[in-house]
Amino acid sequence: MKRTPTLLLVLLLAFSVVGQEAKKSAPAAKGGILQPQMTPTAGAWDKPAGDLGQKAAQPWSTTTVEASVDGKPNAGKVTTVTGEIIDYSCYLQLGKHGDKHRDCAQKCFKNGQPIGLVTKTGTIYLLMEEEHHPRRDGQTNWRDAASEHAGHIMSVTGTASTVNGQRALYVTGFLKK
Repeated sequence: MKRTPTLLLVLLLAFSVVGQEAKKSAPAAKGGILQPQMTPTAGAWDKPAGDLGQKAAQPWSTTTVEASVDGKPNAGKVTTVTGEIIDYSCYLQLGKHGDKHRDCAQKCFKNGQPIGLVTKTGTIYLLMEEEHHPRRDGQTNWRDAASEHAGHIMSVTGTASTVNGQRALYVTGFLKK
C-alpha cells in the first residue's frame, strides 16, 4: 500500500516528460513556418520581392458568378496577403520550402501540383486563378507566374475564401493575351 503513491508519482512524471517531448517534436504544435531553416530565395516579410495579382472591384469575376450555384458563389473578400510561394503538397507533407526547394517546387508546379502561400505566422493559403471559365479552359498563365516566384516572399492580391477552415486566395490578372 505504501508503494502505490510513489508508483503513481513516478508514472505521472514519466507521462509528463513524454508529453513534453511530444510537444517539442510535433511541427504543427510549434505554430509558425515549418522547417524555418529553409529560407526563401528572395524577398523579406517587411519587403516582399514583388506583387502578384490585381485588385478587383468585386470579389468574384462574372465567369465565377455565372458558374456558381444559383448565381451565388461562396463568400469572398478582396485582400492582399504577404507570404512565400510554396509547393502546397511538399510543404504539408515534408515541410519543404525556400531556396533549397525552389527547383522541386517549379517541377511540381509544371506537373500540376497545387500552389500555396505560407505567411509569416504559418497560415497557409491554396492559390488559384479567380476567373472560373478561363482557368478551366487553360486560358490563364498563373502557374507560370507562380513558378517564376517559387520560394520568394511576395504580396499576393486576390479574393480570400475560407470553407471549413480551408483557406484559398483566388488571384486575378493572369489571363493569357
